[in-house]
Amino acid sequence: MSRLQQGLSKLNSISHQGTAGAGGSSIGGASRPLTSGGTGGGANKNYEELKRSIHSKLVERLDFTRVKDLNSDAMRRDIRRVVEHLCDTENPLLNRMEREKLIDEILDEVLGFGPLEPLLKDPTISDILVNGPKKVYVERRGKLELTDVKFRDNDHLLQIIDRIVSKVGRRVDETSPMVDARLPDGSRVNAVIPPIALDGASLSIRRFGSNPLKLEDLLNYKAFSPEMAMLMEAAIKARLNVIISGGTGCGKTTLLNTLSSFIPHDERVITIEDAAELQLQQDHVVRLETRPPNIEGKGAVTTRDCVRNALRMRPERIIIGECRGAETLDMLQAMNTGHSGSMTTLHANNPREALSRLETMIMMGGFELPIKAMRQQIASAVDLIIQANRLQGGPRRITSITEVLNLEQDIIIMQEIFRYKQLGVDQNGRAYGQFEATGVRPTFVPRLEQKGIKLPSNMFAERVLMRDY
Repeated sequence: MSRLQQGLSKLNSISHQGTAGAGGSSIGGASRPLTSGGTGGGANKNYEELKRSIHSKLVERLDFTRVKDLNSDAMRRDIRRVVEHLCDTENPLLNRMEREKLIDEILDEVLGFGPLEPLLKDPTISDILVNGPKKVYVERRGKLELTDVKFRDNDHLLQIIDRIVSKVGRRVDETSPMVDARLPDGSRVNAVIPPIALDGASLSIRRFGSNPLKLEDLLNYKAFSPEMAMLMEAAIKARLNVIISGGTGCGKTTLLNTLSSFIPHDERVITIEDAAELQLQQDHVVRLETRPPNIEGKGAVTTRDCVRNALRMRPERIIIGECRGAETLDMLQAMNTGHSGSMTTLHANNPREALSRLETMIMMGGFELPIKAMRQQIASAVDLIIQANRLQGGPRRITSITEVLNLEQDIIIMQEIFRYKQLGVDQNGRAYGQFEATGVRPTFVPRLEQKGIKLPSNMFAERVLMRDY
């Protein structure tokens, strides 16, 4: 039995005997008084001091290095009883609301992520941005707002950051002041600490719900039209190579998650990410994650290392969370050599810029390829570019679905199939517009039909598909 379990069982037995408040507690095998100055000694403490006092007493008495010994729900219930006992002993004059709030905050501090816990439990929040210990912003429905959540000081914030990154085997300190990590629900975390962050540690959390958004959810949000959804589903099932392009926070990873649901369950899929965020529903998925160098600067595993290794693992599709460097050429070669149906995301403002980004990232890898050879690789590998954008006021829309055709005189020829046209901004500052079909019929339609996928004959006729207002 661990020290934590011993402490909990002893405290519970004392409480049942009705002698818990009589003189002290023998939590952790040592008898200590629970108050620092006699009966009611903590009655004059303000709220924050009381919380710190109870928290320190709890940590002092219980061995939290062994918390994995207990089921999390059972552990929370047992430790709650300890905290309630300490509350009643330290300051019995708390009213019911103050007492419950205090107990919840101490439990969050001990078992969760401290002041961030209420924000993480709020499903309406999509981003949490911590600018030092006293300024915490959140994004709700596309709008940033300042919260009244605060950390005690910079050390308190650093403790929470260390707790987050250590859970996924990462580290952050003065020698490595920047880190990417993830929360248990898959949410993406980036942290920067001093000396890089001048005004105190900074923390950015991109939320991902425990239940990934499905196609119906995105259709309800009017992220795209039903016709666009049909084309994207057909493209994935017919094993077209797809690139999702867009800026920060426009929903690229969410869209990649949604599209991956169309991959047949009998295909072997390998995902490669810096911080594992994808939540694929298939049965046959192998997940790879990169690793930063250790404190000696050794042991790094890059995305390119993972891609090259994945090619030896008999993948049918490779999904890279985001291409941002030398792995781009390996990804294109994989798309060209038997791994059709692969997908990735990259940062770009429109489909034409996405192709330029691919060229730039290939050159960043130190490959001195002629421009024509590079563009030939891109044109033959990529079939479809899906452009996502975040518009004014927060709405996220797929603004273009573009087919990549071929190379003509060193220029990659593309044709837009569907697009979103912004018409204006409403009184709330939110952009609105309409989805349109350009009248272009994609050249890969025969490939879809060979796979048994038939689309409506008038699907690509030039018209307005849907308005989002």
